[in-house]
Amino acid sequence: MPLTDSAVRNAKPSAKPQRLFDGGGLYLEVAPSGGKWWRFKYRFGGKEKRFSFGTYPDVSLKDAREKRDVARKLLSKGIDPGEERKAVKAIESGAGSFEAVSREWVALKSPGWSPAHTEKTITILEKDVFPFIGSTPVGKITPPEVLALLRRIDTRSPVTARKAYSTCRQVFFNAIASGLATTNPADGLTVLLSPKRVKHMAAPTELPEVARLLRAIDGYTGTFTVRCALMLSPMFFVRPGTMRGMEWQDVDLDRAEWRIPIEQLKRRQIDKDARRGEVGLIVPLPRQAVEILRDLHQLTGNERFAFPGPRSNTKCISDNTVRCALRGMGFTGEEITPHGFRHMASTLLHELGFPSHLIEKQLAHSDKNRIRAVYNHAEYMPERKKMMQAWADYLDRIKAGAEIVPIRAAR
Repeated sequence: MPLTDSAVRNAKPSAKPQRLFDGGGLYLEVAPSGGKWWRFKYRFGGKEKRFSFGTYPDVSLKDAREKRDVARKLLSKGIDPGEERKAVKAIESGAGSFEAVSREWVALKSPGWSPAHTEKTITILEKDVFPFIGSTPVGKITPPEVLALLRRIDTRSPVTARKAYSTCRQVFFNAIASGLATTNPADGLTVLLSPKRVKHMAAPTELPEVARLLRAIDGYTGTFTVRCALMLSPMFFVRPGTMRGMEWQDVDLDRAEWRIPIEQLKRRQIDKDARRGEVGLIVPLPRQAVEILRDLHQLTGNERFAFPGPRSNTKCISDNTVRCALRGMGFTGEEITPHGFRHMASTLLHELGFPSHLIEKQLAHSDKNRIRAVYNHAEYMPERKKMMQAWADYLDRIKAGAEIVPIRAAR
């Protein structure tokens, strides 16, 4: 039941902290010392978070509810209310500092990002950038200062250093647009960092190697959940993060469709006006996939995720689960990676003669018409259904060792 003014006023301390819940994530925490704190609990990016709205009676029940409502509106827009408050405080306490401008930039851009990308960006800034140039006025930061912090990161992780470079560069551009800086001290500094490693998505494309991979997956002796993830990965060829994050609420086994929400796709390829919760891509489910998912549903159907983690059913399996399973079956990183299933499918489907626009659509690659890209999740559905069933049947024939003679799909 919602709290009342009298319940809040008369709440007595005990030996342990008490939590009196009001609803919508708002609760009153009564400390053993007698202090009463308003707290707001919420989830963002798959993680549980909380922060304080102040103490009672300085903040009344009515005031706390108003603060909660504002925070929930931010969440509905894809904005982390905790980070939004940090940005406001940074701007108020140090207008023009690199940290203030950075947090303002994150608050501006994060509605168009995935929660995971937002979290990574904030982590890089807070861990590797703010401690060194965060308090410096953004217009007074020099290229040597930026290079020094980038090199410091580069010795530990070249990949993170390049991400930090990209983030800093965009923050400085934002500062220039706001009139707080006149030059971008990060420009061109990547040439002084470790050479960029070319990322190859290892995957077999010769039929004997594909057959060996499929047979190994079929004989996988690990957990049933991971076995299902392995079996479906080559069949669906979606991005690994999308695959492991499959939620049962998005799967319709009767219609044989997996309707992936737009926020689970690669958000930088989605139009800014897209609303959270909209369907971003429909994956037609071939009959083989429906059979696997029906079996899996008996085990994990009461959970949020189709592939829940082993330690917590509130999280899906980690990004390393499928990779480790492949390594456990004897496949090296030079032979196959979780992302490599996409490359394998794209190569073989093109060889089978399926049109590029169908393959690209099923790969969820960006449409050059960005507005159309948001609203055409069901485009070419009859053709894609035929392609996905033909692909699943083709994988079965390869696994069985049948002599495969590619037939042009256009015929």
